[in-house]
Amino acid sequence: MLDIKYILANKEEYAAVLKNRKHDFDLNILSELDERRRKIIGETEDLKAKRNEGSKKIGMAKNNPELNVEALKAEIKSMGDKIKELDSELNEIEEKLHTHLMTLPNKLSATTPIGNDENDNPVVRKWGEPRKFSFEPKPHWDVAEPIGIMSTEQGVMLAQSRFTVLKGLGARMERALVNFMLDLHTKKHGYLEVEPPFMVRSAILEGTGQLPKFAEDLYKLQNDDLWLIPTAEVPLTNLNRESILEEKDLPLYYTAYTPCFRREAGSAGRDVRGLMRQHQFDKVEMVKICTPETSYDELEKLTANAGEVLELLGLPYRVVNLCSGDIGFGSCKTYDLEVWLPSQNKYREISSCSNCEDFQARRMSLRYRPSDGGKIRFAHTLNGSGIAVGRTLIAIIENYQEEDGSIRIPEALVPYMDGLEYIGK
Repeated sequence: MLDIKYILANKEEYAAVLKNRKHDFDLNILSELDERRRKIIGETEDLKAKRNEGSKKIGMAKNNPELNVEALKAEIKSMGDKIKELDSELNEIEEKLHTHLMTLPNKLSATTPIGNDENDNPVVRKWGEPRKFSFEPKPHWDVAEPIGIMSTEQGVMLAQSRFTVLKGLGARMERALVNFMLDLHTKKHGYLEVEPPFMVRSAILEGTGQLPKFAEDLYKLQNDDLWLIPTAEVPLTNLNRESILEEKDLPLYYTAYTPCFRREAGSAGRDVRGLMRQHQFDKVEMVKICTPETSYDELEKLTANAGEVLELLGLPYRVVNLCSGDIGFGSCKTYDLEVWLPSQNKYREISSCSNCEDFQARRMSLRYRPSDGGKIRFAHTLNGSGIAVGRTLIAIIENYQEEDGSIRIPEALVPYMDGLEYIGK
């Protein structure tokens, strides 16, 4: 969440942010609520001062018989009743302010381009050249299902649409990808591996910004205040909630493999076949907690960490800088990594790497103490997919498919597959 002082002090600037994000909200609502809040606080303080003065007079009444003690007591009681009334109104106003602030999006980095949608996302760089096929490349489901490593039909039978069963070497390659990614991030990139709960409380989702805005995209348990996580970003970023860290201990790097669960409520009709947009999917996540001065350098490193996964697997990709109309609710700046899919003849998103600055830290009270002894500050948080495992599997199947229907395994993954070089031969 943003500091209301920042919003009101930079009202025109933040109004432009809302416009560029296509978020409709009248900031005058905040101004009016804040003005009434300040007025109530002033009135309450005045009444409390008068009440204290009246109480002192009653205490001195025995030395001043001219004072009307009963009248003073009645007046003090009246002031007490008014203070309770004002306190109740203040609580209501502060609750409204909190609700509005929880649903307002983050500000934008100066390097986030202004645009309407994904078509306005500038390409930052590309890596690798798409393979030239001597045959017509098939979509991943037409490669994987005939060789028995994937079944959409059984996924639907067991659950519903947008669930898929991986079997045999398909399940094995999914597991191999998880281990490959975790090894890379922990052994080379310096992340601490974490195995977090796959269910979290409402407050944890509020901390990273999924609640209250995105409740319809989440799965909630019926009898508990627990939700299935939509991404490991949620538990990882909250590991240090309500804490004051020492600057000398920053940055903190966390990584985790988890299943992820999303209703995909706003994506009806999109990518209904195959593994592209599932209600349950595997992901390796990366999270960083750092100082404001280093967060944008850390974003570049985070994006490079995700990119190295694709480079080692030999998968062509590009990096785009998300524009104001496409960027996520809690992010100031986001790079999307998009992998090449031959069957679609286009790049598709496989990782998002974001700097949230202090937006999430304020929601979860995550702070640090500067080494120079200065004032305690909110930390900056970053997150990125490192990377989406199912989409990586799609990219491997499509980019490494052979004319005979088999799949060549990327060289970097062969050791994780016990030396197996092909699936389906």
